[in-house]
Amino acid sequence: MASRKRLSPEESRNSALEAARALLIEAGPQAVTLKAVSARVGRTHANLLHHFGSASGLQKALAEHLARTVCETIKEAVHASRAGLGSAREVVDLAFDAFDREGAGALTSWMLLTGNEDALNPIITTIHELVDEIAPGEAEHNDDPMQVHKDTLSLVLLALGDALIGAALAKSLGLPRDTARERAQANLEASLAHHYK
Repeated sequence: MASRKRLSPEESRNSALEAARALLIEAGPQAVTLKAVSARVGRTHANLLHHFGSASGLQKALAEHLARTVCETIKEAVHASRAGLGSAREVVDLAFDAFDREGAGALTSWMLLTGNEDALNPIITTIHELVDEIAPGEAEHNDDPMQVHKDTLSLVLLALGDALIGAALAKSLGLPRDTARERAQANLEASLAHHYK
């Protein structure tokens, strides 16, 4: 019988979070349980309890992990866009993909439905930190120092709504599936043209 590789606490935690993220994407938020994650990583239920304390703790850590990963990617896209190496559409696609394909929208709705709203705090905090990091240089180039905050609010709400009901709503209205992305892109481009001169 082969022995399992001994992981450091950080490696064990990260392995569990990646397994939880994979379960979220594959089967939805209801599949992210301590039992399922422990089976996926080949660790004991007690091992996960040690790292996360509870299923709620695991979900909160997953939300934080997703938020960090997503915001880092969006931050890189924003910096590339500002350097003329990217576009508003790339920023929009990253935000929409984070909430749709990466599972942040499903996780958000699950946390709200199960009364675990505090698990959303890491997502909100990380987005706030991202905006605070991006926004300081904007005040001197912008007629509204809160414009980055407003653009972020609009983009996140559109991305979240699209992840939750975008496909069904677009279909029922007879619109192409990527209509919400196109609207978000148009809004962001209009804001950039008007406020960031």
